[in-house]
Amino acid sequence: MTEESETHETPALRGYELIHSYLRTLDSSPGVYRMLDDQSRVLYVGKARNLRARVSNYSRPSAQHSRRISRMISETASMMFLTTRTETEALLLEQNLIKQLKPKFNVLLRDDKSFPNIQVTTEHAFPQIRKHRGAKTEKGAYYGPFASAGAVNRTLNPLQKAFLLRNCSDSMFEGRTRPCLLYQIKRCSAPCVGYISEADYAASVRDAERFLSGKSTRVQETLAAQMAEASEAMEFERAAALRDRIRALTQVQTVQGINPQTVAEADVIALHMEGGQACVQVFFIRANQNWGNKDYYPRVGEDVEPQEVLEAFLGQFYDTKEPPRLLLLNHEIENPDLMCQALSDKLGRKVEIAVPLRGEKAELVEGAARNARESLARRMAETATQAKLLRGLAEAFALDAPPQRIEVYDNSHIMGTNAVGGMIVAGPDGFMKNQYRKYNIKGEELVPGDDFGMMKEVLTRRFTRLLKDDPDREKGLWPDLLLIDGGAGQVSAVAEIMREFGVEDVPMVGVAKGIDRDAGKEEFHRVGQRPFALRHNDPVLYFVQRLRDEAHRFAIGTHRAKRAKSQMANPLDEVPGVGAARKRALLAHFGSAKAVSRANLADLKAVDGVSAALAERIYAFFHEKG
Repeated sequence: MTEESETHETPALRGYELIHSYLRTLDSSPGVYRMLDDQSRVLYVGKARNLRARVSNYSRPSAQHSRRISRMISETASMMFLTTRTETEALLLEQNLIKQLKPKFNVLLRDDKSFPNIQVTTEHAFPQIRKHRGAKTEKGAYYGPFASAGAVNRTLNPLQKAFLLRNCSDSMFEGRTRPCLLYQIKRCSAPCVGYISEADYAASVRDAERFLSGKSTRVQETLAAQMAEASEAMEFERAAALRDRIRALTQVQTVQGINPQTVAEADVIALHMEGGQACVQVFFIRANQNWGNKDYYPRVGEDVEPQEVLEAFLGQFYDTKEPPRLLLLNHEIENPDLMCQALSDKLGRKVEIAVPLRGEKAELVEGAARNARESLARRMAETATQAKLLRGLAEAFALDAPPQRIEVYDNSHIMGTNAVGGMIVAGPDGFMKNQYRKYNIKGEELVPGDDFGMMKEVLTRRFTRLLKDDPDREKGLWPDLLLIDGGAGQVSAVAEIMREFGVEDVPMVGVAKGIDRDAGKEEFHRVGQRPFALRHNDPVLYFVQRLRDEAHRFAIGTHRAKRAKSQMANPLDEVPGVGAARKRALLAHFGSAKAVSRANLADLKAVDGVSAALAERIYAFFHEKG
């Protein structure tokens, strides 16, 4: 059990004196402490084997603290404590709180998405091989993680060529009467129409799973032997097909690049720090194969040590992910034994952490470190350029300071149908894609094509939520600049909406194409001011065009996805009580959903598996809708 102590009410004290006042009631239990400022905002979250000893260290002005820690202590106005049973619990709780609270003085991992896997399903006579992301709730074998969807596709596509396994859904599989295009291009063996026996298909599935488990050499040797046998028997077409499968497997290994011989399962993690910034490169090694790499840019201070950064990264990175058996690092961390214990408890088996100095493992770490160094150099160059553009934007639009958060809005629809609004966000680090938002336009009273009405709905929903989630503008969620796709009319309409919310201090600019509607001749509109333009070759103009085009791309993509989904929707899916089996029976009996909607009650009752009550429900559903 954990127990949280109450904060002390000591309004007259701050900094060292305030922290010292807590020592009277603290004991030597392990736990987590939080430092808060005078507005109760969390400044720092830390763990301790002994809370009293750790807090005592912060209470002594004579201690050799870094500038970052000294600033943190000076801003501390109160503290909170959570005691835990073990230091391992304290470590896990600390990293969880850091991710939730995002304290100002902690190392913070900002990009923490889940990773995709390859799944081979098991609940069907002819298993499906597919890309999977998210919780592993469905039965099947999972292979991963892969660093990105692209890394999955680079492995999955050749695997389909090599083993000819299906990737279609079960419902599509059941509804086929002839092979699909994948069979024609030799990417599937067409089990849906009986072109391969269940036993032969199962053998292909076993080969694919052996390959994904690291037994690629054995699989290729078996295929090579089969190719030789087919050639000797003068079955040249079968031999050519086996040759193509071997080439496909070789392509997987070639694309992966790094295929270590002595490391079966590991994450290779390397940190490079420079100029107050950090890059962590992660390579995923599974089944002696490289399943991709990804770079991360944790938020760090200028005087943070690599050991602290790497330990914080590991704790936050594996908070929601399953660690491998081995972590290879290029720096030691502060508490390796504690981290190993925490990750081992999470995985349910032993996890090792190593900093190799020689051999293949050291070469893997050096490769990751080189990638981290090069990635950080590129990012720093891009950041410098971005900072210059933001300064230029502030000057062009008469802003008080370079904007840290720009929000750009756009709508997309076809004659008012499937209308969506899109919001993209940009800042000092470029496009902030995890902050993008899409809005399905819900207004029933909107006239089709009413762009003003759509924009009003989007902004109303956006700022209603913003005023609720961050009324004091302390979380960095408020924009410093709104860019609107449109001219004076759109800007006036948006200004009116903002006045209704009592928000009149957020600058907004309308971006309208010039009289010839050519890119490069844009006019900019602000409330109560004459429109103006930037010179044709101004980098700020190109920057604004990129922002507008990204908003347009996002809105169009969202609209197309919504339209495709509506076109693929089957009205039978909306009928209560009609599941996949009954839907198939109805479609097999009547031929189409439209025919079902026109059927009379007696015909519906004649369908196998459709009871009288369900027939009445289906009939009422379509006829009540008219």
